Amino acid sequence: MMNNSIKTSKINSLGELIELVTPKETDPDSGRLRESAVFRGMPNKDWKLLSSLDRLGYPDQPPHLKSHLEEHLLRNFIRHARAYIKITPSELWEWLVIAQHRGLPTRLLDWTYSPLIAAHFAVLNGDPKIDRVIWKLNWKLIHEKFHVQPYVLNAYEFNDELKNHEISSLWNLMTESKEIKNSFVCLVEPSALDPRVVTQSAAFTISSDKTKSLDSILMNKGLSHALVKYIIPSNRVDYIRDQLDICSIDERHMFPDLGGVASELTRYYSSSSQI
Repeated sequence: MMNNSIKTSKINSLGELIELVTPKETDPDSGRLRESAVFRGMPNKDWKLLSSLDRLGYPDQPPHLKSHLEEHLLRNFIRHARAYIKITPSELWEWLVIAQHRGLPTRLLDWTYSPLIAAHFAVLNGDPKIDRVIWKLNWKLIHEKFHVQPYVLNAYEFNDELKNHEISSLWNLMTESKEIKNSFVCLVEPSALDPRVVTQSAAFTISSDKTKSLDSILMNKGLSHALVKYIIPSNRVDYIRDQLDICSIDERHMFPDLGGVASELTRYYSSSSQI
C-alpha cells in the first residue's frame, strides 16, 4: 500500500536547512547540484496550503467560501490600480501577479526558489509558542502528473497550457462555475513587473480547483511525495531569525521600499529576550 503521508523533518539552524535541501546527486544536464523545487515559509506548522482567496473570510468562516468573488476582486483592482502603476500590464496574468503581491486575494500561491527567503517568512511574525514550517514543492513531479510542459511556465506558455486543458482563457478559468474537466496544477514564473517579485525570487502555483487546499489536491492525486515539510521548533525561531539577519535576508531586502526599511528597523531593535 502506498504511503500517502507528507515527509517531515525538523531543522534547528539554517545550516541544517541548506544541508537537507541540497541534492545528493548532480543534475545530468548541468553537472551541478540543481533542484526542481520551490519553497514556502509559514508561521504555523499546522496550516494548510491555502491561497489568499481560499482564506478570504477565514477563520470566521470555512475556507473557499468566497472563491466565487475572484473575478470581481480582480476586475475592481484593475479598475482602481491604473493610476498607481508606471507600466501597464500587457495581459491579465500580469495584473493577477501584481494584485497578489499587493495583497489582493487571488488563487495564486506564493513560492520562492530560495529556502532562505522561505525561512524569512516562516519566522518573521507569528505566535512565539508555535512551531513554524517551510514547505518544499517538487514542481517537476506536479507537471508530470498533470501533463504540463516539463519546465516552469511563463505567462504566454501558461495561456497555451490553459488551451491544452480546454480552457479558453484566464477569465474563463475564473468564471467557470462547473468543475473543470481536465484539472491541473502548475508552476508559473511571473515577469519582473514588480520589484518584490524579483527580490523574493518568486514563482506561483495555480490550480484549476479553488475548492481545496494545494496539499489536499496533491494528496488526493497520490502526490504527497512531491511535498516536504521542514519544521522549525518555536524555541529555535529567534536563533534562525538572527541567522537570517546576518545573511541580510530581511524586510529591507524582501520589500524594497520605505515600508520595508521601517519594518526591518522596528523588528531589529525590538528585543525578544526576557529581562
